[in-house]
Amino acid sequence: MAEKPIKLLTYNVHSCIGSDRKLDPGRIASVIAEAQADIIALQEVDVLRRRTGGIDQAHTIASLLKMQAHFHPALSVAEEQYGDAIITALPTGAVKAGPLPSIGEQRGALSVEILVGDRKLLVVNTHLGLRGRERMGQMTTLLNSGWLRGTAEEPLPTILCGDFNAIPSSATYRLAARSLKDAQLAGSARPRATFPARYPLMRLDHIFVTSDLIVKQATVLESRLARIASDHLPLVAEIGFA
Repeated sequence: MAEKPIKLLTYNVHSCIGSDRKLDPGRIASVIAEAQADIIALQEVDVLRRRTGGIDQAHTIASLLKMQAHFHPALSVAEEQYGDAIITALPTGAVKAGPLPSIGEQRGALSVEILVGDRKLLVVNTHLGLRGRERMGQMTTLLNSGWLRGTAEEPLPTILCGDFNAIPSSATYRLAARSLKDAQLAGSARPRATFPARYPLMRLDHIFVTSDLIVKQATVLESRLARIASDHLPLVAEIGFA
């Protein structure tokens, strides 16, 4: 494989409110910058919400990283929005966003086709619900409804990532693992927990890839800054085309 692998980072940013209760999008951008990721998938992003000072967190973080943001609100109340973002400096094509079947808080997903050299990559970012039955319905939707196929005739190499609220022993995780590869299991390193950030006990955040992608390595960022910037730690994977 000649191309340089790309780095993808997934991160639940907790509305940019750290474990020290400070609101600081700049700190989140610093944690991401340390990883030197090419593609960033964020969950729990606030846009124009009074509780976080009315700023557009997706575009603030993207501009600090000198990248472009695609944002999808899972929840909208008047002009206040909350949801998922995909940030990258790479050229992007088709974008799809929409709701997932939800029992409690409304959940959604966002997919963006990204041009990596002369190859197309589909990145799907999501934040699944808190109930097991709800998560199963949401994962089934993502796996079956054309989310993972993109707009092309042929299915594209695809990364499904985000905060699944699901540990590896859960039915939701096992459903995804049937047809996709867990990036954290691909390398030689032991998989690491991502939540809670200060004392990580649970592996809730995941990067899954289709069989036409190769994971070089996956790591959880555990810097001092990462441990306070959000309540989750970021997960990063180096991925290449098979």
